[in-house]
Amino acid sequence: MTAITPLTELREKIDAIDGEILRLINLRASCAIDVAKTKLAQGEQGSFYRPDRESLVLRRIQTLNPGPLADETAVRFFRELMSACLALEKPLEVAYLGPEGTFSQQAAFKHFGHAVKTVPVASISDIFNAVETGLCQFGIVPVENSTEGVITHTLDRLLISPLMICGEVEIRVHQNLLGQALQLTDIHTVYSHQQSLAQCRQWLDTHLPDAEQRAVSSNAEAARIASQDKHTAAIAGVAAAEVYQLAIIEKNIEDVANNTTRFIVIGQQSASSTGKDKTSLVVSTGNKPGALHRALEPFASFDVDMVNIESRPSHQGLWDYVFFIDVQGHIDDPQVDQALSSLKDKVNMLKILGSYPRAVY
Repeated sequence: MTAITPLTELREKIDAIDGEILRLINLRASCAIDVAKTKLAQGEQGSFYRPDRESLVLRRIQTLNPGPLADETAVRFFRELMSACLALEKPLEVAYLGPEGTFSQQAAFKHFGHAVKTVPVASISDIFNAVETGLCQFGIVPVENSTEGVITHTLDRLLISPLMICGEVEIRVHQNLLGQALQLTDIHTVYSHQQSLAQCRQWLDTHLPDAEQRAVSSNAEAARIASQDKHTAAIAGVAAAEVYQLAIIEKNIEDVANNTTRFIVIGQQSASSTGKDKTSLVVSTGNKPGALHRALEPFASFDVDMVNIESRPSHQGLWDYVFFIDVQGHIDDPQVDQALSSLKDKVNMLKILGSYPRAVY
């Protein structure tokens, strides 16, 4: 029979381990400060954040992790550690679709860690403006939802912005009904972002068929409104409930269980190749027979995996469209480079939106 280790002995062992962990964490933080000094001495300006470097570190942690902690847990811990160390070098400011408590802010914290300063703005265009003018080093914008499709405002802004996509993050979206009402019959109006109302359409039709549905700029704004009137409710995340001190009347009311929103990180810098990357681009083919087929052919010829394509009006002429395309790989990868070189001769316009590391959890 295996002897049971006394609890006092286990606690002493944990205390010793915690002390060693703390020593090593601070040793890592000291190295981060030295990195900042070296970069400054070399004349480097702007943000010290490097999306490719962070992705490589996190994927290495995932590979090294022996358990029993899950890979996702280990990655989350090291992301927060890196965030805190980076803040010692130079704090990051990240623009997101506010107010406080939105899924956009949740995505910013998931990607950058909680040591960044998140800056709420009123619209997707304002996020782009904040980064373009240097108010923030980075911005995070929603680009597509697994249930409702692409976010058209983001695509339209990417078409004209000089910013690059330098990262992506996915958020599993759980929608909750928040409010002060004691029962559903007390709710006369439901507020939320248009996308969230659409994601909960069946639930609302079944459980609140007589309640008016009103779209607002964000889920957090809906929560703020609901905090002022006991006959209103909001569809939002748990973070909004905490910020605006609302009860969660019903949990997980989204119609599709695996509802996920993909966000992209926009900034002034490009990311180097990590070996697990994605490249986003936009092309204009002109309204000619077979034009789109010719534009897509180079990806097949050079064995480049195309993972997404969306069309949007070009705003340059009637029935003239542009196509947003995501492919696997980095622009510096030989196959991707060859495919894009071939593509240039087959389209009227080609704009590379960015090559960046694929999302790590």
